[in-house]
Amino acid sequence: MNIRLRPWLLAAPLLAPLGTLWGCSSAERAPTSTFHLLDGRTLTSTELQGKVLLVNFWATTCATCVKEMPLLVQTHQRFAARGFETVAVAMSYDPPQWVANFTRTRQLPFLVALDKDGTLARDWGDVKLTPTTYIVDRQGRIVKRYVGEPEPAALHQLLEQLLT
Repeated sequence: MNIRLRPWLLAAPLLAPLGTLWGCSSAERAPTSTFHLLDGRTLTSTELQGKVLLVNFWATTCATCVKEMPLLVQTHQRFAARGFETVAVAMSYDPPQWVANFTRTRQLPFLVALDKDGTLARDWGDVKLTPTTYIVDRQGRIVKRYVGEPEPAALHQLLEQLLT
């Protein structure tokens, strides 16, 4: 049997780690979630409705995640006063003490949640690759999903549109 592969099919798996933007259906609702925050509080996605939300799945052992954190900090600081919230969800395999240390030493200004048993990652599309970032509009719909580091200008332009 002779199988002929198209060159673009071979390249597709290589693009995801480079920050390729994966579109989501405009009607796709963000899952109902309970975020167990590092400070011991819980926060539900219902409580965040009405805000534009960035949900970032990350790990302290992920080099790209560590590299993109300054972008997330800058983005949060730029848009927080306009109804924007950031939730950084540490993957279930990330030791909580490492997450706490990273959050403290980097002075992360946004919400940090622990996905203790992998429920959040499963509910948000069975996230396995980090970083994976979701942008959710004020109505609770997922409008973009990024696998890898988002391009800063495009991310900020999208947030500007959603916050106007």
